[in-house]
This record gives sequence, C-alpha cells and structure tokens, in this order.
Amino acid sequence: MTDDLSLSLQDRKRALRAEARHERSLHQDDMDDDARMLAEVFLRHIELPAGAVVASYSPVRDELDPEVLNDELRERGHIIALPVIIGKKKPLIFRVYNEGDRLLANPLGIFEPASAARGIEPDVLFVPLLAFDAQRNRLGYGGGYYDRTIKRLRVNKPVMTVGIAGSYQQVERIPVGPNDVPLDRIVTETGVI
Repeated sequence: MTDDLSLSLQDRKRALRAEARHERSLHQDDMDDDARMLAEVFLRHIELPAGAVVASYSPVRDELDPEVLNDELRERGHIIALPVIIGKKKPLIFRVYNEGDRLLANPLGIFEPASAARGIEPDVLFVPLLAFDAQRNRLGYGGGYYDRTIKRLRVNKPVMTVGIAGSYQQVERIPVGPNDVPLDRIVTETGVI
C-alpha cells in the first residue's frame, strides 16, 4: 500500500484506489464462490432484528454481488432496498427491491429501482468498497455518497453498517479524513470484523 505521508490525503487515497482495483481484478474467477461463502458467513454470525429493512446495492465493476445474501434475507422475512442517487454530493435514498423488479441504469451505470418503487429507510446498510482495514475504515470510489448517507440516516435512528468485501481487499491502513465514517462490521468470505 502507498503510505507516503508527504502526499495529500486525496493523493494517498487515489493511489490506494488504483492498487485496490488491481488487487480486486485478480480475483474475478472466484467472485461467485466468494459471494456464496460471504452469504453463509453473514447468516452464521450476524443476527438481524425480525423484519429489518436491509439496504443492499447493485454491484458495479468487479464488486462482490450480494444477490445470494439478498435472496436468503428475503426468505427470512427481511425487506431488501437498493440505493438511488438523487444528485451529486447528496445522500442516497432507498427504494424497495423485490426479486424480479425492473431496475434502471442511472447516469453512472448503476442499476436502481424505478421511481414508482416505494421509498423506505433502512435498518441495515450494506456498503460496497474498494479496500478496508482492521479498524473498519473503508475506501470507496471517492464520491462520499455512503459517508453522507450514514450520517443522514443516523440522525433519525441507529443503522447498522456492514461492509461487503473479499478478504483480499483488506489493507494495513486506510487513510481517513474528517468526513470518513467507519463501518460497524465488515463481512468477507472468511469472517466478520
């Protein structure tokens, strides 16, 4: 990991993003197996309140696909929602996503529920990431959407944040700034932090 302290926070994050993308790309052949194992780890180690609303995500690039976990949680009576981007530098909103619902690509190419889908506030928020550390800090793509969203959601109620990642995405240390929010848990195919 790049850790030159003479670089600005943004430069260190930019360098780490490039390294993390490369590392993640090396594991493409294992993604389906990793997603299934991650779902098993989650269900074995994390107990959610009955009927909890879980905000998942639509995977982009080479993110782990949470669909297997989404399906298991639906079967257990949980509501699955997906995030919707409503504007640059704005927190995400969430809409209910049932299996088979039509999704539309937003301008960033991320699939979201249509505007007719019911809006909902989550109890649990799955957070995709590029890299994470043992202190549960995450490195995202740099838009700040999840950090702003977590802060907004927690004004009204406690929300459990869960990073979804491959174990190979763990690094020694994530450079953090004043707006970065650590996650409550990170689940990988090998365990929970």
